[in-house]
Amino acid sequence: MTALKVGIVSLGCNKNRVDSEIALGLMQDAGYRLTPDPAEADILMVNTCGFIGPAKEESIDTILEMAQYKQTGKCRLLVVSGCLAQRYEQALMDDMPEIDVLLGVNQYQCLPQAIEKALKTGERVASVEDPKAFYEHRRVLTTPSYSAYIRIGEGCSNRCTFCAIPLIRGNYRSRAQEDILSEIRALADQGVSEHVLVAQDTTRYGTDHGGHTTLPALLTKASEIDGVHWLRVLYCYPDETNEALLDFLAENSKACPYLDLPIQHINDTILRRMHRRGTSADIRRCVRMAHEKGITLRTSLIVGFPGETEAQFQELLDFMEEARFDRLGAFAYSPEEGTPAADMPDQIPEEVKQERLDRLMTLQSRISLRANQARIGEETEVLITGKQDSLYRGRSRREAPETDGEILVSSARALPIGSYVRARLTSADVYDMRGVVL
Repeated sequence: MTALKVGIVSLGCNKNRVDSEIALGLMQDAGYRLTPDPAEADILMVNTCGFIGPAKEESIDTILEMAQYKQTGKCRLLVVSGCLAQRYEQALMDDMPEIDVLLGVNQYQCLPQAIEKALKTGERVASVEDPKAFYEHRRVLTTPSYSAYIRIGEGCSNRCTFCAIPLIRGNYRSRAQEDILSEIRALADQGVSEHVLVAQDTTRYGTDHGGHTTLPALLTKASEIDGVHWLRVLYCYPDETNEALLDFLAENSKACPYLDLPIQHINDTILRRMHRRGTSADIRRCVRMAHEKGITLRTSLIVGFPGETEAQFQELLDFMEEARFDRLGAFAYSPEEGTPAADMPDQIPEEVKQERLDRLMTLQSRISLRANQARIGEETEVLITGKQDSLYRGRSRREAPETDGEILVSSARALPIGSYVRARLTSADVYDMRGVVL
């Protein structure tokens, strides 16, 4: 009998991508064949995001889009998993009869059995449990062969008033260090050279066992693994971003000197209303130390949080000029069901939120352009990620995958994808840079 084909659509963050890769590994080990073509799939899976309103809408739209392959393709079974499934199990099962199997964020190990049951009996299967310990399994990478995300923690205990993640994924828990290092070794052995460490809050690593972050110690051990060329860490919080971590990022030969510091705001009143750990002084301390050590800075911001005044928003703009973030993502506040901020008074009108977002991003465009122009003439190592006409696309240690701009380089010789070359940067725009291979 020919093995059934499985296709997957993974939505949302790179932590969700790791879940999708585990699901693919489970399905492959269970004897299913994998296909990137939804029209050829016997089983289609949508790993959903439920973080903010637009992400939920995208998840619903994707479920409905994949369900159409029951009529136009070979699809016999539609599986829905992930954050949206975890949070809205009953509503999805009631309102979307197209769904045959529904699993939460902690049930991927049940996937083969749930599919087999649905195929044999024709019954709909739903399983959503409270998130618990990590489930370790071989992954099928959906990233390029030279790069992979390494999840070091799950859940979040910060309880920011705007965020539903703790409601979906539970409290923070650190993954066992040896499991992380074993996975990095295995991925390095199969050719992965860039390892990107992720969690909802990477700087909380180890704190659930008492004391302060042990992220620097984990990074140091990871850097000693043969085959690791670049180590990158995302989602650091100001109060646990200490000098040991910044020194590692600035000085270790395998570290990317890149600090992803999602501060959300700078006004202390807003930070308290958001229930953010730390203060504006903590943020300024991190930014100052990062600049002193030559580390590239990225942040994310929320505009239009309930009660945000024009003066508080202007304080944020002034801080952006002061901090000079090299990379920045910003979002208009989105009220999420079940979160304290959704019930706060003084909700900001949508048109005001959008106007503030436009002003903020216009300012960041100028800051980003200045930062990129300051790099002209720099010689740097570039990871080659693709080709665009006569130019090669790539990234340096100062550009994270998927979120930041690229470096387009010219070369007199052919460059293999996934190779590392030296290049001189010759020109810049707001997001991307150009260079020439040396």
